[in-house]
Amino acid sequence: MKQGPLFALALLLAAVPALRTAQAEVIATVDTVFKLLGPDDKILIEAFDDPKVDGVACHLSRAKRGGVSGGLGLAEDTSDAAIACRQIGPIVMKEELKDGESVFSKSTSLLFKKLQVVRFLDKKRNTLVYLVYSDKLIEGSPKNSISTVPVMPWRKE
Repeated sequence: MKQGPLFALALLLAAVPALRTAQAEVIATVDTVFKLLGPDDKILIEAFDDPKVDGVACHLSRAKRGGVSGGLGLAEDTSDAAIACRQIGPIVMKEELKDGESVFSKSTSLLFKKLQVVRFLDKKRNTLVYLVYSDKLIEGSPKNSISTVPVMPWRKE
């Protein structure tokens, strides 16, 4: 079956966020609401490494809707999320960092809503700051959470 140029453009655009941001690994899930049909509502715990900073890993917890619509990917997930980032080895910045640069992004609805993690560098305190937020406004402001990682020397054993 021959595909047109719009199909090729759609594939390219779908791949671009994956090239720019980290890919998360699901570490664990906890069921929160039983659903008779389809998967239960749950909290996912995911881990990802900062793609531009070696030695930093982040763990993210986020809500995931279940039921029939959630199982089909049609439900909108809530904007609840928390993040914890830690130094796990020597910190090496692979290239110059830009404040507010996207580190991780995950679609949380069929259209227009994403959960995002962005990074800032607090030069005065020599600390990386990671912010997770939903780009859909909730009652006037997005829900958010931060985690900080002081850039410290790594002791070798």
